[in-house]
Amino acid sequence: MSKIGFIGLGSQGAPMARRIVEAGYSLVLWARRPETLKVFADTPAQIASSIAELGEQVEHVGICVVDDAGVQQVCNELIPAMRAGSRIAVHSTVHPDLCKTLAAQAAARGIALIDAPVSGGGAGAAGGTLTVMVGGAAEALAAARPIFETFAGLIVHLGGVGAGQMAKLVNNALMAAHVSIAH
Repeated sequence: MSKIGFIGLGSQGAPMARRIVEAGYSLVLWARRPETLKVFADTPAQIASSIAELGEQVEHVGICVVDDAGVQQVCNELIPAMRAGSRIAVHSTVHPDLCKTLAAQAAARGIALIDAPVSGGGAGAAGGTLTVMVGGAAEALAAARPIFETFAGLIVHLGGVGAGQMAKLVNNALMAAHVSIAH
């Protein structure tokens, strides 16, 4: 099995990471807030002291941080540290153009980057029923699919890098409209 990294252990990322480690993957974690790592004390997950240290050890990294600036900051440190042939999956909901820019930077180092935002919240992550909307190369998704299957009930490949983010933005807009109409 691959060695997996995960960054972003909030209400959705933590249960995603827990499902990965409970599926038997060797998992390396890094967190900006060390207290978020405490919930993994009962698992075999390893803790990296930096993003670069995590990137040097793994073949796949899931990123589930809050915003564009966070994804950019993580990737600025991660991409130079990872080996050619490895892969990054951006699970955060961010601008599609950011994913395209980061994918080009990663590709220059032989690293695949796919955008793979998720829908279903913390409960869906804990239950393994998230929907993953993927943009990127089919080969990168094929390699990532077994990892995604640890926390997802539905994985949909929508096209090139950025397509997953476009679908997630439409999903969010429709949800906001439905909540507004219901209100």
